[in-house]
Amino acid sequence: MHITKKRHITLKILLFLIGIDLVETFAQFCFKKSSLSLGDIQIQSFGDIPHFIASVLSTPFFWFGLIAVILIFISWSTALSKIDLSVAVPVCSFSYITVPLVSVFFFKEQISLLRWSGIFIILCGVILVSASSREKGSTQ
Repeated sequence: MHITKKRHITLKILLFLIGIDLVETFAQFCFKKSSLSLGDIQIQSFGDIPHFIASVLSTPFFWFGLIAVILIFISWSTALSKIDLSVAVPVCSFSYITVPLVSVFFFKEQISLLRWSGIFIILCGVILVSASSREKGSTQ
């Protein structure tokens, strides 16, 4: 049986995880721009699927988003080799903040006070998880 050493979060790893979230936000932005450029496409039968796929593949923002997802995969794999999964996932929740901000500024979406409250609670959770990781690491 292989026992892994518990690893705590450092400032360098935290910044790396925030960078992953920013790339995730960029990917979501690109996919939204791609879908907006397609207009109101409706798939009503299986015969519509090839046209839909061809339309999606023809948008540059789709390809930028796909490249971003590949970078996220590589970065995420690297991050998980350096930090516990139970710490990395909550810390990588900053996209719950950055995606709504991008939605408001670039797509003029309206976000309710209740949703902003939820985003604030998520941010508080991220801070608590990061702090508990540092505390756990210093006691070992």
